[in-house]
Formats: sequence, structure tokens, C-alpha cells
Amino acid sequence: MCFFFQYRVSHPVRDAYGLWLVSVICEIWFALSWLLDQFPKWYPINRETYLDRLALRYDREGEPSQLCPIDIFVSTVDPLKEPPLITANTVLSILAVDYPVDKVSCYVSDDGSAMLTFESLSETAEFARKWVPFCKKHNIEPRAPEFYFQQKIDYLKDKIQPSFVKERRAMKREYEEFKIRINALVAKAQKVPEEGWTMADGTAWPGNNPRDHPGMIQVFLGHSGGLDTDGNELPRLVYVSREKRPGFQHHKKAGAMNALIRVSAVLTNGAYLLNVDCDHYFNSSKALREAMCFMMDPALGRKTCYVQFPQRFDGIDLHDRYANRNIVFFDINMKGLDGIQGPMYVGTGCCFNRQALYGYDPVLTEADLEPNIVVKSCCGGRKKKSKSYMDNKNRMMKRTESSAPIFNMEDIEEGIEGFHLQDGRHTASLKHYASISSSLWFLRF
Repeated sequence: MCFFFQYRVSHPVRDAYGLWLVSVICEIWFALSWLLDQFPKWYPINRETYLDRLALRYDREGEPSQLCPIDIFVSTVDPLKEPPLITANTVLSILAVDYPVDKVSCYVSDDGSAMLTFESLSETAEFARKWVPFCKKHNIEPRAPEFYFQQKIDYLKDKIQPSFVKERRAMKREYEEFKIRINALVAKAQKVPEEGWTMADGTAWPGNNPRDHPGMIQVFLGHSGGLDTDGNELPRLVYVSREKRPGFQHHKKAGAMNALIRVSAVLTNGAYLLNVDCDHYFNSSKALREAMCFMMDPALGRKTCYVQFPQRFDGIDLHDRYANRNIVFFDINMKGLDGIQGPMYVGTGCCFNRQALYGYDPVLTEADLEPNIVVKSCCGGRKKKSKSYMDNKNRMMKRTESSAPIFNMEDIEEGIEGFHLQDGRHTASLKHYASISSSLWFLRF
């Protein structure tokens, strides 16, 4: 590069000196930009996960699982632009993950307050009662039915149960009937009644005006009725549509995520949060466990803010020269950033530590929810701190220390030979339909 610029500078074009000068300046600028773009790539990090060590430490057979609860957020707005069938596949892949069912909660944010989204989610909850036990019984991958049944592979490979073919055929028929029901809901939603939508009991749908409606929460699956066809418990599934009022700019994804954080804190209060878009499905049922390899690492887990999954895409030519698969960004740039200070948050497919978002461990006691206000006098000087204020301040200090340890401290202090989780990277991905799977982890400290 130096030889090139030495030649360009030492051989000016006398007949077009102005154009030559502009071209040299542009070339120098582009060269500088290229150099700056190379710096983050000089120290890429490759990480690996060890699920067997995670299981030996936190999920031993015959003992209660010590894996942390996870709240998963799925965001959607307009079901006519974001097909409900795709959202349903995303939700089904979440409900069927390989993780303790009592520690998984799925929250679907409907920022468009569409009755179509609500009804399709109700149908999804019913179909999940059949789909989830089928996936876990036969170890199905991926666990989004649309993409599982589209796979052009030998689906009998590694299957040894004689009933698999019959059950698969029956499940495929069930899924096709489920698709017909979803399509019927979409066709019905094409024409909105003049008086607005009404619910089954005859009352008006609260979200008929998407910009002026109360908050809505509906628990479809949970402890009270979340059982599959085999009688086993299912993960929680919650529909959330935040309150909207005219005159407020609250129609963006960040506000919807804030609302989900508050709702989930009251209902389940999982220690970790994972947010995905409605067209991103899990193509690995062990994605949550792999995220916990970093979040629950005894050495680095408490210092980890989030783990970012890369994205993988379906339906794109493998030889696409325009890089629509984002390989350069996720496989090169993000790895390089991981070697510096950690990757950027790309807006989806990210597992957060709830404590990092709160600034302290979330608490739900009535005393801790009291506001802590610094009272000032009318002239601007602070009033003398009262005992009540000091008590509140002390309580705030206590919040910074977890009352319920995330890890089994006895195991950490004693040490378990051979069980230490290494700081590594495995693949995790999102396909567009993006999917969260396992390969390429990015950490942020």
C-alpha cells in the first residue's frame, strides 16, 4: 500500500491536476477506512461449550435441576406483514427446547394489539400439547415444525423406535390441519368489521384501536393448565400487549421489551432474558443450555452481561456473492470484536443477565418496591436525611448483593475436578427465517 501511494504521489497528472489530486485524496481516505476496519479483526476469539460439564455441575440426574430460569421474549407487531404461522413456529421451537420446563417462560409481545395474533397464539398453545412431547420423545431437530417437515434428509437416521414412522405421519397431518386453522384466521382478518372485532363472549376486543387501548395479558400455558397429551408440564406461554395512549411515542421495539421485562419480573422473574424476533426460530434445542455455559460459568458468569447469538439464514444461495448470509459480519467481524471488548448487541438473539439490566438483583417485596426519593428544599439545598431515607439507602445497598445465589457456592468453593466450564465459543445462530442454534457465541463483559 505504501509503494502504491508513493507511486501515485510521485507521478502526478499534469493535464488534469485537480482530478488527480481529488482521486489521490479519495484513495488515501479509502485506505485509511480499510485499515480501521481491519483492526478489530486481528484478535478473533473462538469459543466452545461443554454441555456435559454443565450437566454434571447444575443438572445431575436424580437431583433437582439447578439451572437458572430463563424468560424468552418474542416480539411482533403486524400479523399481516409478519405471518402468524412463522410466529407460531418460533414459539413452538421455544416451547420444545431441551431445558427444564419449569424454568422456561415464553412471552409474546403483540405491539399491534391484533386479535389475529391472540387467536393464532391460542391455536399454537393447543398444538404445542402434541408437538412438544413428540419432539422430546424422538429427539427431533429442528423443533420448528415448518422447517422440520421441509428438510430433505433421511429422517429415519438414528431413529430406533418402531412407532416413529406412524407417529411422525400422524404429527405431520396434525401440523397440516394446524396450518389450515391459522390460514383461516388470516383470511378472516383480511376484512375488519366496521364495529371492530368481538371476542367469543360477545364483548369488544380491547385492542380494536392499536394506538389507544389498555394493557392485555393472557397466560395460555402455565402451572394451572399447561400439560401436554402425555400429562407432562409445558413451559409457560404468555401473551402481552402493552398499554397504548394517544400523544405518546411508544410504538417501538425497545419500549415493548421494557414492558416485557416488567411483566416477566412479576410473573416468573427469570434470572436471564433471551429476546428473538418473531421470524427467528431455534434450530438447536440445546441453545439455552449452551448460553448457560457462559452465564453460569463459576469464574466469568457473574461478569457476563450478555451472550449474542449470530444469525443463520434459510433459503439463500450458498454461493451468494452479495453476502446476504451475513457471514462476514457474524463469522469475522463479531469474532474480532469478541477479542477486544465483546460484540455489539444486534437487536435479537441475545441472552441478557437480568441483573445487568436492573443494576441490582430484582426484588418483589413490598418494602423494596417503595420509591427512594431524595427530597430537596425549595431553594435547592438538600434537607437533612431522615432515618427513613437512610433505611431506604441501606436497602438499596443490599439490593446490589444477591440474596439468592445464582450458583451453588459450595460446589464452586470446593471445586469439582474436571467440571470447570471453559470460556469458549460454540455456534449459536438465528435464521431468517433465522434460527437460534449453536455455533459462534459472542460474550460481552
